Amino acid sequence: MTEKEVAIEDDTDLEPSTQTDLTKPEAGKAGSTEEETEGLESEAKAPEAPETPRVEEAAEEEEEIEIVEEKFYDLNLRRIWTAPREKRTPRAVRYVRQYAAQRMKTDKVSLSEETNSLLWNRGISKPPRKIRIRVVKDKEGKVIVFPGEGK
Repeated sequence: MTEKEVAIEDDTDLEPSTQTDLTKPEAGKAGSTEEETEGLESEAKAPEAPETPRVEEAAEEEEEIEIVEEKFYDLNLRRIWTAPREKRTPRAVRYVRQYAAQRMKTDKVSLSEETNSLLWNRGISKPPRKIRIRVVKDKEGKVIVFPGEGK
């Protein structure tokens, strides 16, 4: 046999439990109990990534709505810019609600968070000039306005 083979055979003959005892505390530190080590292991495992991102939750809410009618509109918001600077975006929100109510023949109109953030993205004095929206009507007559896809 060569020296390498002897070394490999010697390693396999040894039992790991007789080699070192890992549970002995070091001389400078206080002894740790099994409960403390289990607590440390559970703390290390605690931070995990969320299972479902926020986007998927919004898509699930959309799917839950039983759609009766769905339409896409391109709105030109140029007449909103005639309003005083500090009233433009609130006026744009009212205009989108009123437009959807007229087209879908109902008063129960709500804007999705995405549409609201799209309108308010640049602040109170600079709403977008044009916007594409998707208007959805459910069984109960409620209308929800979502941002539309690009052209």
